[in-house]
Amino acid sequence: MNVAEPLSADTRRIDRPPLGFVEFVALVAALMALTALGIDSMLPALPAIGDSLRIDSENQRQFVISAFLLGFGLAQLIHGPLADRYGRKPILTGALALYVIANAVAAIAGSFDVLLAARFLGGMSIAASRVVTIALVRDCYSGRAMARVMSLAFMVFMAAPIFAPLLGQTVLLVGSWRLIFWAIAAIGAVVLAWFWIRMPETLDPVDRIPLSVPRLASGWWRTITDRWSLGYTLASTALMGALYGFINSIQQIVFDVFKRPDLLIPLFACVAMTMAVTNLFNSRIVIRLGMRRISHSALVMLIVVSAVHLAVAVSGHESIAIFAVLQAMTMACFALANSNFSSMAMENMGAIAGTASSVQGFVSVTAGSLVGALIGQSFNGTVAPLFAGYLIAALLALVIVAIAERGRLFRPT
Repeated sequence: MNVAEPLSADTRRIDRPPLGFVEFVALVAALMALTALGIDSMLPALPAIGDSLRIDSENQRQFVISAFLLGFGLAQLIHGPLADRYGRKPILTGALALYVIANAVAAIAGSFDVLLAARFLGGMSIAASRVVTIALVRDCYSGRAMARVMSLAFMVFMAAPIFAPLLGQTVLLVGSWRLIFWAIAAIGAVVLAWFWIRMPETLDPVDRIPLSVPRLASGWWRTITDRWSLGYTLASTALMGALYGFINSIQQIVFDVFKRPDLLIPLFACVAMTMAVTNLFNSRIVIRLGMRRISHSALVMLIVVSAVHLAVAVSGHESIAIFAVLQAMTMACFALANSNFSSMAMENMGAIAGTASSVQGFVSVTAGSLVGALIGQSFNGTVAPLFAGYLIAALLALVIVAIAERGRLFRPT
């Protein structure tokens, strides 16, 4: 007689989501989208902010983005251990409240320095949405199921890069750039209320980890010494650097290279929709094909597309139509690779999900934002620096993944 195999903890977790599946994915996506909203809604407003606060250098205006990203990266080391100790809900609730306050301060900033400080604080507070949300998902799902949830969440939250620049542009038509920050604060308050009312605590009390230096050091050490955790975090860092370079550069590329400021929002929408559709596609095939086959293949394609785009840029035959098509292809490859990288980096981190997510986020976002700032500051009136950055980042990511997998790429499990 066959005896049924006992369900593993991960299997039981997959069968017990805290909310209905659709609402769970939507709430996770909304929490993640607050970060994209804090970044992308600024893009149409950078010239207005520079004029209002007397910042003449266009490259210096990029610091409105970079300050947010730097705070977003650094604070992740704080939120993760706190979430492992006190639970997901209280930490994320407090952070969302602080995010609302930071945007209110930015709205009334009287100088560029105060604005940058508020942006840094906003990035630090909303970092919890990245760390705690991933830990929350890992509390409930694992493996390919987690990758499916993250892909669906990414698909929904990719509406933010469509909505956010449109929000910024619409506000500028009727009022000051300061109203953009008030709008972000209001949206943050709505998501905070939704999260507080509907999301239960997902961390079992018996799994809470006391705060202590030895335990914290042990969690950090485990995260950076696990081959998959370290390898896929570093690979994701390389790709995030290229993505942040795109975000830093895109306003100047559209305005100064192609002389088509009216196409900033449609171009962003094209790129975002491509990523959304790609993440939906990933959610449909990841259970069957596996994360490694999909992400490794996407990484190779990212190298090819980036090389082609760099060649087109250097040749002088770039047009905004070619840029839009190749950029959309680039971001499709990025989405297939990076959404699966995040899940694979967390594969062995279930017991310390908050701490692991914080370390991984700190590395990928902080280092990625610095690389992105370097790419953005390299803007020279062409798109060549951006796609040189993409090509170098993708090649580096492939080398790191090959080392992490000990050369066994494209395997099904």
